[in-house]
Amino acid sequence: MTALATPKLTGRKWLECFALYFVLQGVPIYSGVALLIKLIDAAEFVGQPFGAVIFVAMMSTFHALLTPGFGARFPHFFRHSFEPLFADTNLSFSERVSRWLALPNTALQLLSQALLLSALAIGVVSIG
Repeated sequence: MTALATPKLTGRKWLECFALYFVLQGVPIYSGVALLIKLIDAAEFVGQPFGAVIFVAMMSTFHALLTPGFGARFPHFFRHSFEPLFADTNLSFSERVSRWLALPNTALQLLSQALLLSALAIGVVSIG
């Protein structure tokens, strides 16, 4: 089995990769989780002042820190969250975002996240 050498991310490129994973994947996923926790009334930490913000920020940070490394090592297990484009050192920040948006699965991912967050927000607002 051959392994492709991935370029080492340093400095600004690492920060850009982190920001892409944090904003484009982590925040939508864990915002939905926070809404779901609030919806089922298990508000031990989400019900506290700024608890949901702290939860989303903390989990999105872990997601952005762990996904690039584990996704490159275990692509089969991280096939839905690992995006090699985010770590491409040959592309600028805007090119990486543009190419990610041009992928066929991206539209489906963004649409499903928007629908899920909308449905959960309606549920949370209607309950209390």
